[in-house]
Amino acid sequence: MAEPFFPETLDTAARLAVAGLVGLAAGIERQRSGHTMGPAPDFAGARTFLLIGLLGGLGGLFITHDAQLAGVALVAAAALLVVGAYVMTAKQGTADAIDGTTEVAALVVLALGMLAGGGALRLTAGLAALVVLALAEKNRLHGWVDRVDPLEMRAALHFAVLALVILPLLPATIATPVGEFTPRATWILVLVISGLNFAGHLARRVVGRERGYAVTGALGGLVSSTAVTWGFARSSQDDAALRPAYAAGVTAASTVLFPRVLVLVLLLNPGVALAAAPYFAAPFLVGAACSWWFARTPTASGETIMEPPRSPLRLGAALQMAVVFQLALLLMAFVRGQFGDAGVYTTAALFGVTDVDAISVAMTRTNDAAFAPVAARAIVVAVASNTAAKAAIAAAVGRGAFRTRATLALIAMLASMLTSLALVP
Repeated sequence: MAEPFFPETLDTAARLAVAGLVGLAAGIERQRSGHTMGPAPDFAGARTFLLIGLLGGLGGLFITHDAQLAGVALVAAAALLVVGAYVMTAKQGTADAIDGTTEVAALVVLALGMLAGGGALRLTAGLAALVVLALAEKNRLHGWVDRVDPLEMRAALHFAVLALVILPLLPATIATPVGEFTPRATWILVLVISGLNFAGHLARRVVGRERGYAVTGALGGLVSSTAVTWGFARSSQDDAALRPAYAAGVTAASTVLFPRVLVLVLLLNPGVALAAAPYFAAPFLVGAACSWWFARTPTASGETIMEPPRSPLRLGAALQMAVVFQLALLLMAFVRGQFGDAGVYTTAALFGVTDVDAISVAMTRTNDAAFAPVAARAIVVAVASNTAAKAAIAAAVGRGAFRTRATLALIAMLASMLTSLALVP
């Protein structure tokens, strides 16, 4: 008895089963959505899609068993059938007739069937689920696209260029007389900061302005807690009734700074992040409690809330921070060599007044495990310095209840940080 062309095993059966089920799932969605009925019905429903998936699976099996010509012929015939069906349907001239979604879905099912026939079953199943979901959620996807702001679309395209075009072209290191520059690592930092800025912008849109100043301040803190403090302090000079709400926003923004810094450091150096986490626990709890307490004050609806940043990426601020980061790296190397750890803490305090992120990232750029505790404490010193600066802004610029509440909350967070530095080894 001659050997079968395909081995009659469970693996062969599984490949064909997955190929067929992919087609069946897509066909059921097309049929349930009504695309196979009406004056201009699509060419394929559940049965036809099932057969297209099986054709792709058989083509993939033929190709993997040294019958490439037969496999390619099967797949090509099915693809020509789909293209011919689209041409015939498009001749009807209606909007539904020239849509082409069903025909494209059939070609994707054919390709996924080939993928299953080749043995990539998990990849096929995952892609099939994504395809069916995209087909079923047509209205929701179109609604999301309609709500995308042109500024956000441009920002997303800019980010893609920054990540996919510019980043691969940058060298890893450049030797200079004053030290070693790291263009690629610095650009990755720009991408991380810009991505966090974009995430904060989108979160503000999703939550909505009507949710209150505490939430608005917390989301603004994802971008810049110092900017939120300055903006709300200025606003407190004009809106006396909203001063408690502004204080809640500033406190929430400063509270968000702790997990934001930890996430940034964790992405770059988990060891330093783990060493810094114990120092941030107490000030975070103090800030969260103050934010909750201040947020209990009712806020009138329909009031004007501070506008989000004009650019979702805030690329200019990210580039500025990257330059500061590179300078901080060079300065840290010099200071540590000349003055030891004490010099590192002094420099961190000075940089922290204006830019916590730059000094935090600079502290992660070391492979010395023994330096991780020093780096963690330097980051805490920088955050403490920044918190003291925000307390000074609130006290000097703010008015009334805002000045009292925001300043006291920031001083309480600062005191808890300094206590942690003194008690945590």
